[in-house]
Amino acid sequence: MNISTKPSKIKVSDFTHRQNISKIIRTRRSVYADEFIKQNIPDELLNEILINATYAPTHKMTEPWRFIVFKNSYLEQLGSFLADYYRDLYFEKFSAEEALEKYNLLKEYPLNSACVIGVVMVRNTKINLPEWEEVAAVSSAVQNIALSCTAHDIGSYWSTSAGAVDYVKQFDLAENEQSLGLIYVGYYPEDLEPSRKKRTPISNKVTYFK
Repeated sequence: MNISTKPSKIKVSDFTHRQNISKIIRTRRSVYADEFIKQNIPDELLNEILINATYAPTHKMTEPWRFIVFKNSYLEQLGSFLADYYRDLYFEKFSAEEALEKYNLLKEYPLNSACVIGVVMVRNTKINLPEWEEVAAVSSAVQNIALSCTAHDIGSYWSTSAGAVDYVKQFDLAENEQSLGLIYVGYYPEDLEPSRKKRTPISNKVTYFK
């Protein structure tokens, strides 16, 4: 058996389209809600982003996802929910002054988002697939949202904190549904610093058998 860590050579051709998708994938990053500037996303574009989510791979076409879009007054409601959710923890862990500052920051945290998207995993009651496959499918749908946002110069961040998960649970989830948190979506300033995070070289992560 021949084991190699080097890929085969590929013939040079027109990679324009492939370079575009590679650029989108490699420049995708988490942009947090406190970095957003207040600006609405056109309904047509938001709909396109959500449609792209549904083209994620899904075993047996169970399509185990549902999305709840929160806008306007719901952003204020979310901020109040999160601030109250973590209030006791803040006041136990920090001084009263620090705790109050964190409480107020969290209360305002969602307000510049164009919207916040609740992520719900919907387990199929007729097709019994392993849960991890359904979580993987929903995660792929979320990645499609993130990549679509990046392609349109929109920031996004998937929060799976306990507060984010519990906020979505309030909205009449069925027995076969599970909250997987919130995606914050919004525009960001043109001068936002690019991510400095480095990826591990692919040669450290891939083994070729040939």
